[in-house]
Amino acid sequence: MAKDLFSSHPPFTPPTKEEDRLSWLRLIRSARVGPTTFFRLMAEHGTADAALDALPKIAQAAGVDTYAPFSIDKARAEIDLARAKGARMLCYGTEAYPATLASISDPPPVLWCMGRRGPILQPMVALVGARNASSLGTRMARTLAEGLGHEGYTIVSGLARGVDAAAHHASLKTGTIAVMGGGVDVIYPTENTVLAAAIADQGLRLSEMPMGLYPQARHFPPRNRIISGLALAVIVVEAAEKSGTLITARDALDQGREIMAVPGHPVDGRAGGCNRLIRDGATLVRHVDDILEVLQRLRDEPPAMVAKDKPVTQDKTAKRRADSGARTNSPTGTAPHELDARILALLGPTPTAEDQLIRDLQMSAAQISPALVTLELQGVVQRHPGGLVSRPQTHH
Repeated sequence: MAKDLFSSHPPFTPPTKEEDRLSWLRLIRSARVGPTTFFRLMAEHGTADAALDALPKIAQAAGVDTYAPFSIDKARAEIDLARAKGARMLCYGTEAYPATLASISDPPPVLWCMGRRGPILQPMVALVGARNASSLGTRMARTLAEGLGHEGYTIVSGLARGVDAAAHHASLKTGTIAVMGGGVDVIYPTENTVLAAAIADQGLRLSEMPMGLYPQARHFPPRNRIISGLALAVIVVEAAEKSGTLITARDALDQGREIMAVPGHPVDGRAGGCNRLIRDGATLVRHVDDILEVLQRLRDEPPAMVAKDKPVTQDKTAKRRADSGARTNSPTGTAPHELDARILALLGPTPTAEDQLIRDLQMSAAQISPALVTLELQGVVQRHPGGLVSRPQTHH
């Protein structure tokens, strides 16, 4: 199983009571609190309740006077809807949470699940590709998914039309996981409604998004990091050079996953992304044996999945700021507003690795991280999968 293959983060106390799960949900649903900020707030304040109490003070120090955390009533309503739809909550740090996903830089603190637990207990392989897949592409996806399934691997994909749907259909009996862009109860595209019902019955549907949320374009890039994060390797079957599928491939690279691709004809636009991946070092896939050979090597000598910025865990010494909720001057004597200005001066609309930002500033992560949390709450810094940060893009 994947859990046996990879080391997870240091021990983290997951929620064990309904009240704790409610607080976790409130914290991750609070405005401008993404996974990275969630874990930093947890480390800083010890519990989700303490972090929620501190959030308004942190926001006020950032110049946001009207900030309010996600309400208890809204969180309870989401939990009630989940119960009504038959979804269950899976929290980071629990035994059921996949070790592969826990190893990435920004794992979702909370996932909603619908279906069977079995598929997530097997080693997982992501199989993704073009929505407008050719007949040959869909046949290849089915063949690879069937072959991997018979060898004991769960197929992870995104429930999109084309390659994703073909991969899910072919792996229903052996194990398939659909990672949703919207709420786990919202089927998109609607043409996959029957397939989604079959996956909930025989496989597993997952989403970090709120119950009932209809997906927007911006929801799919974060979704893609979960697809690659669950898997030992990512296999690409047909992808244009500029496509969402290649976002998944980039996430996989950031996460230290193996990337494999099926080659295509040079003049077929749907093959451009795959051919480029192969040119840049991805393993060429002709048939399922090419994949199994790589997977066997991964299982014999698992790669080091070193995340760029792993979630921090609870640290008693980090509670020193729990009562104040505001940043003090850094050990170097840099005032908070001066540090904010230096960070913003280095950032632009193109995402930059946070560790590179730390090197550029020649300061420690412990000094930079609180400033980034504050700037994120102000809305002047945006986080991206893979430990990247940027200034928000302005649209004219």
